[in-house]
Amino acid sequence: MHNAHHGAHVRNDYGRMIAAILLLGLLAAAGYALQHTISCFLLSWVIAYLLDPLVLQAEARGVKRIYALALLYVILGILTVFFFTFMFPKITMSWNGFIRDLPLYIQKFKQIAMEWKGRFPDRYGSEEIQWLLDKLSANIDTAVEKAGTRAYGFATRIFFNIFNIVLSPILVFFMLYYKETVIETIASWIPEGRREICLGIGREVNSSIGGYLRGQVIVSIIVGVLASLALFIMEIPHPIFCGIFAGAASILPFIGVIIAVLPALFFTWFKFQTVAALAKTGIVFAVIYFLEGYIVKPLVFKESMNLNPLVTIIMVMALGELLGFWGILLALPIAAAMKITWGHFLRGDFNNRVSIHGESGP
Repeated sequence: MHNAHHGAHVRNDYGRMIAAILLLGLLAAAGYALQHTISCFLLSWVIAYLLDPLVLQAEARGVKRIYALALLYVILGILTVFFFTFMFPKITMSWNGFIRDLPLYIQKFKQIAMEWKGRFPDRYGSEEIQWLLDKLSANIDTAVEKAGTRAYGFATRIFFNIFNIVLSPILVFFMLYYKETVIETIASWIPEGRREICLGIGREVNSSIGGYLRGQVIVSIIVGVLASLALFIMEIPHPIFCGIFAGAASILPFIGVIIAVLPALFFTWFKFQTVAALAKTGIVFAVIYFLEGYIVKPLVFKESMNLNPLVTIIMVMALGELLGFWGILLALPIAAAMKITWGHFLRGDFNNRVSIHGESGP
C-alpha cells in the first residue's frame, strides 16, 4: 500500500513538472508575441535586481524603504543628468561619425576586394574568386539599398525603446517598493506543504541571478571602458563605438571574446592596412580579456554557475532567437535557475512536505 501511494505521489510530481515546462513554453511564446511589452518589463526587472541590494543596505541601517527609494532616485537622477550632459553627446558624435563614414568604408572594402582579385593568376581559380567577389559586392549594394526601406522599422523600435526608458523607472519603483508584498502573495498561492522548500529555492535562485546580473554589468562596463581607452590611445577610429560593442559582446559566453574584437580590427585595417597594426589591436584585446578572465571576474563573481557549455550555448541561441538582447542576457540566469530547481527535484526535496508547525512528512 505504501509503495502504491509512493508511486502515485512520484507520478503526480512528474505531472507537475511537465505542467511547469508547458507553462514555461507558453510564457516563452507569449514573450515572443509581446516582445516590446516583455522587453520593458525585463529592463525594469534587471534594474530592480541591480538596485535592490542598495535598498536592503539602507534598510539594515534603519532607513525606511520609501525613504531609501527616494534617496536612491535622487542620486540616479543626478547621475542621469551627468550622463546626458557629458557622456551622451560624445556617444552620439561617435555614432554619427560612424554613419557618416560608412559609405567610405564600403567603397574602400570594394577597392580592396578588386585589388585582391588582381593578385590571383588564372590557374588559381580566378573565375571562382571573381564570382565570390561579385556576389559579395552585390550583397553589400543590396544591404545599402535596403537600409532606406528599413528606416520606418528602425524609427518604430527607437520609439518603443524611448517609451521603455521612460516607463522603466516607474515600474522599478513599484517592483522595489512592493517587493515583500509580491513575495508574500506568491507564497500564499503555494501549498503549505511545499511552501518552505519553494521559498528556499526562490532565495537560492534569487542569489544566483542577482549576483550574475550585477557582476555581468560591472564586467561589461570595465571591458567597455578599457577597450575605448586603449583604442583611443592607439588612434583607432570610433573608439567609443568599439568599446560599447566590446562591453555588450562580453555578455555572450565563449564566442563574445571573438565577436568583441571584430569592429576594432575592421577600423584598424581601414586606417593602417598593415598586419602589424592588426596584431597590436589583437594583443590589446587579448590583454583586456586576460584581465577580465583572471582578475575582474574572480573578484566580481563570488561563485560560478558551473553550467554545461553545450547547454549554455543552446540556451543563448534559443532565448536570443525568442527575446533578442534580453534573451541573450538572461539565458545564463534562466539556465542556472533551472539547474537549481532540477537539482532539488532529483534530491527528492519536493517529496518532503513541511507543515506550518515544522513537522516533515511524505
